[in-house]
Formats: sequence, structure tokens, C-alpha cells
Amino acid sequence: MATRTFGHATITLPELDEPGLYLSNVDNLDSTRGTLQDFEYGDADLRSLDLTQAQLVTGRITGIRAKRVEFEAVNLHGLEISDSDLGSARWTGSKLTRVHVRDCKLMGASLDGLVLDDVLFEGCKLDFTTFEKVRVTGPVAFIGCFLTEATFTDCDLSDVVFTDCTLRLTEFGTGRYRNTDLRENDLSAIRGVANLSKVRIDPGQQSDLAEALVNELDITIGDD
Repeated sequence: MATRTFGHATITLPELDEPGLYLSNVDNLDSTRGTLQDFEYGDADLRSLDLTQAQLVTGRITGIRAKRVEFEAVNLHGLEISDSDLGSARWTGSKLTRVHVRDCKLMGASLDGLVLDDVLFEGCKLDFTTFEKVRVTGPVAFIGCFLTEATFTDCDLSDVVFTDCTLRLTEFGTGRYRNTDLRENDLSAIRGVANLSKVRIDPGQQSDLAEALVNELDITIGDD
């Protein structure tokens, strides 16, 4: 079983190269039965990528470039998504289990009502993305991701690990952040500091949070 550990989170990743597993090349992600399994899909330029009430199980998606993405109730299990540009995707009401999203762009995306369990975002550009009512039920990590001006609202990010991420003007709105691991990140330009109850930081990051709070409250520091 392939696992990777970041801080206190050990994530189980999809095993797509194990002996006896054969992935069939497909031309699209549609299935008349609603479930697509044991597949490879990639190297496509798409005007739109729309899926509703679908299950994608054990597969690899690589090199997809889509101008418009609409996913509704699209559940993923055992998937690797890499080197893809999904643009300002709209993804709602779905569950991701054992999913590795690597070197992908979801800039300006809207992720609403997702449930994440054993999910790794690695080297992804998630700038301006909104995470709303995203709930974590298993290990989740954001490693080396860009989250400039991303927004988390009404999310449960308990035990999520952020490492080496760009968090410039990233807003942490109301939600649950118990044991959210923010070590090894520059926190001086985040927003929503007052909401980050019970997170984990390094001793040196206390000054980062103080600077972020001063900036957020527009406090003027001076002698006159």
C-alpha cells in the first residue's frame, strides 16, 4: 500500500502500477452505467468537461486542458490527476477518496460541498479558488501549492497539513481548524487569523500571525 507522510498526516495514495492491474485508454469520462473504472484518460484540449452523478474509480487523468469544467456529484476513488489545467472548475457535492492531484491548475475554481479522505494536493496552483463547506474525514495535505487569495468558508479542515505553500492573502473564514498544521509556511499575509483556533504553528510563526492580524485590522503603529 503506497503511503506518504507529511507532519502528522499519513496519506494512502492510489496504486495504479501494481501487478495485475490494467488501465484501458478511454476517449472521454462518460459511462452509460455511471461508473468508469480502471481507465487512463489524457492529452486532450476540451472546450468543456461536464459530468453529473458519476463515479470514477481507479484511473489516471493526465494532460487535460479544459476551458470549462462542471462536476456535480462526481465521486473519485483511487485516482491520480496530473499536469492538467481545469481552470475555474465548478465542483459540487462530491467525495474524493485516495486521490492524488499533482501539478494541476484550478485557478479561480469553486469547490463546494466536497468530502475529502486520503487526498494529496501537490504542486498545484489553486489561486483565487473558493473552498466552501469542504469537509475532511481522513488525511489530507496541501504540499507546495499556490493558494494566493484562496478562500476557505464553513470548512472543516481539522488535521489538514499545509507545507511549503504560498498563502498570500489566503482567507480562512469561519470553520473548524483543530490541529490544522500550518508549520513551514509564511503566515504573515493570511486573512482570518481570529478564526484559526487550535491550529499548529512553529514558535517562529507567532510573529507572522501578529503581522497578519495587524494588517487585517489596519492598525497603525507609530509614536505620534
